[in-house]
Amino acid sequence: MGHNQTLQYLIDNEQDARWGLTVNGVGFQHIDSDEPYPPKNHPQEYSFLTDQGRRLNEYQFIYITAGRGFFQSEHCAQTEIKEGDMFLLFPREWHSYHPDPGTGWNEYWIGFRGQNIDSRIANGFFSPREPVFHVGLHDELVQVFRNAIAIAKEQYVGYQQMLAGAANMVMGHAYAFNRHNEFENREVVEQMRKAKVIMTERLAEGITPMEVAEEINMGYSRFRQVFRKFTGYAPLQYIQEVRLTKCKQLLANTNLSLTEIAYQVGYESVDYFATTFRKKNGVTPTAYRKSVRR
Repeated sequence: MGHNQTLQYLIDNEQDARWGLTVNGVGFQHIDSDEPYPPKNHPQEYSFLTDQGRRLNEYQFIYITAGRGFFQSEHCAQTEIKEGDMFLLFPREWHSYHPDPGTGWNEYWIGFRGQNIDSRIANGFFSPREPVFHVGLHDELVQVFRNAIAIAKEQYVGYQQMLAGAANMVMGHAYAFNRHNEFENREVVEQMRKAKVIMTERLAEGITPMEVAEEINMGYSRFRQVFRKFTGYAPLQYIQEVRLTKCKQLLANTNLSLTEIAYQVGYESVDYFATTFRKKNGVTPTAYRKSVRR
C-alpha cells in the first residue's frame, strides 16, 4: 500500500445543503509503481475494479501531481492522464481510471455536490464530454487541497462551509488554468488582444467581426472559434457589449445627445441605439442617464 495516504469521508446536514455546496470527501494518495489500484481501504460505495468501473452519486475532481495513467467515461474515450492533469467525475456517469503500473501517481481528490455545481453544469462551464483539464502543476492548487484535508481532519464548527469554499477554488482553478493553457501560443494571444483593441478603438466605424479577422490575419471561421474561447463571447456579441458599455459611460459622464452617442459608438441610427439599449438594460437611455445622475 502507498506509504502516503490521507482519506477523509464526511457527512452533511440539511443546513449544510442549503449553503449550495457540500463536500463528501477529500484526500491524497501516493500510489507506487506496480501497486494494486485502487487501495482497498475506501468505503464500499467508492471502491471499484478498474476493468469494470463505477458510478458515483457526487462530483469529484481528481488532480494528478506526479506519474501518469488513464481515464475513461461514458462520454470520454480512454485518455492518457499526465502530471498536471485534472479530471472531473459526474454523478451517475460511468467512469474508470488508474495509474500506469510503470509509474504510479500522486492523486489529490475532492468530492462534492449541490446546487452550486449543478448550476455551473447547466450554464456550460463543465461538461461530461470534456472532463479532462490540462491545468499544469501549480503549488497554489496543491495548497488548496492540503488546506481542505486539514479542515476535514479538524471538523470545526462550519467546516462544511469552509470546504465548500475550497471546492469552489478547485473548480475555479480547473476552469481558469485550463483555458489559459489553451492559449500558450503567444502569437494567438497577441492576435486576440489586438482584436479586442481594434473592436474598442474603432466602434464609431461600425467595424465588423470579418474586418477584425482580416486585420489580424486570421481566417474568419478560426477567429470566431478562438475569440469565443479567449473571451467567452462571440465576436459580434463582444462588439455589442463594448458598445453598450461605452454608451453607459457617455450617458453618465457627458451631455452628448442620444444622436451623438449613437454616432460615436457606431450605431446605424438613434432609434436602433435606443431599442437595443432598452432591450439589454430594461430602461431607455434617457431614463438610465437620469438614474445615474441623481
